[in-house]
Amino acid sequence: MKISGWTALLGAAVLGADAIQLDLGSDDSIKQAASTIAHNMMTYYVGNQSGQVPGLLPPPYYWWEAGAMFGSLLDYWYYTGDTTYNDVTEQALLFQVGPDRNYEPTNRTSDLGNDDQAFWGIAAMSAAELKFQNPPEDQPQWLALAQAVFNRQAGRWDEQTCGGGLRWQIFSFNRGYNYKNSISNGCFINLGARLGAYTGNSTYFEWVDKVWDWMTEEGLVSPSFQVFDGTDVTINCTQLDHVQWSYNGGVMLLGAATMWNQTTGDEQSKWGDRVTGLLKENMVFFQNGTTMYEVACEPNNNCNVDQLSFKAYLSRWMAATTKVAPWTADQILPLLASSAQAAAQSCSGGNDGSTCGTKWTQTGWDGAYGVGQQMSALEVIQSNMIQKVSGPVSNKTGGTSKGDYSAGSGSSSHVDNAPGEITMKDKAGAGVLTAVVLIMLLGGGYWMSVD
Repeated sequence: MKISGWTALLGAAVLGADAIQLDLGSDDSIKQAASTIAHNMMTYYVGNQSGQVPGLLPPPYYWWEAGAMFGSLLDYWYYTGDTTYNDVTEQALLFQVGPDRNYEPTNRTSDLGNDDQAFWGIAAMSAAELKFQNPPEDQPQWLALAQAVFNRQAGRWDEQTCGGGLRWQIFSFNRGYNYKNSISNGCFINLGARLGAYTGNSTYFEWVDKVWDWMTEEGLVSPSFQVFDGTDVTINCTQLDHVQWSYNGGVMLLGAATMWNQTTGDEQSKWGDRVTGLLKENMVFFQNGTTMYEVACEPNNNCNVDQLSFKAYLSRWMAATTKVAPWTADQILPLLASSAQAAAQSCSGGNDGSTCGTKWTQTGWDGAYGVGQQMSALEVIQSNMIQKVSGPVSNKTGGTSKGDYSAGSGSSSHVDNAPGEITMKDKAGAGVLTAVVLIMLLGGGYWMSVD
């Protein structure tokens, strides 16, 4: 998605450069490339300017993508050691917690779905795992924020329809409330597995098992480990939208890999099979087995604003998988390397000569630009530092973030979990809108054909 003001982008690269120069054999080269891309990405952010709201990106970006972006900046610090964006990241992650300290700000009801909230909670989880600077004592702490999001979402587990699952939307008046999608439930799995690993509390693992089993029973995760977009409660989840998005494959992969890391015996073998299956099916997101692309929309040039960022999360979670399931590195690292080289050569546009495009599968810049393009290139390039950094910590291995098992478990007056009439609103959100999906499901066709 093109937005106004792009001509003002001034990256750290020399004007007129053919592309970001990347030598994966040089840590300094990777860090310099990441620095240039992160700088360009942050030219879109105005939340730290006078009169602006910390933590928000300007239109057309929704609230959730800002949380995802600050998650990428946490990764940037983790991989490079550069603290340039640490204070603005902390400010954003704390400003958006909402009155109940659970990432449910009252002014975001129009774009506050379970997946939207989860991306902020996952950023807080990363802050705890990576030992990011802890907030002041009078502010909510990273681990407690992640726990608050998990607890809130556990309370929304909906067995009244389709036998379980999280709905896409939190509020019944938001379009998409009848949709149960993989990214909402997958984020819940991802967050639960990581909370269990950090705290040692097996209750989180029990939830992961429960959600995974439900997704499998409903067909959202196929027997061969394809992860499909979602299903609709108005037809009792009897049909699926079979579109595959890269972030769905990624979010499930890290969840499964974390569970493999935390189990033994037959349980570990089960989760290992799931990791292997997901890795195999995620190859659909690599053209010719080498270059990451969003298979459902890139070929036809119809990715929406959200979808342009999805490769960032597949990159992030594939890299993180190699830390908790090291045996996956031989398969994952070459994919991150080849995709990083492809991404770098696409970062050759704009007045600065280093603006990143959407399509890494073609030579040079494709004329596209935006937060999603910058974030995707940043994550895949900096992920090539994964072997040079330590893995996630826990309470037993040096973690310092303070938790609260009851965080978020209290009632919140502005959250509506009751079914009601859905009203139209201008939100694309993650995945496809329920009204369109229902037509497709009833017609037995797919929005996009995926091999």
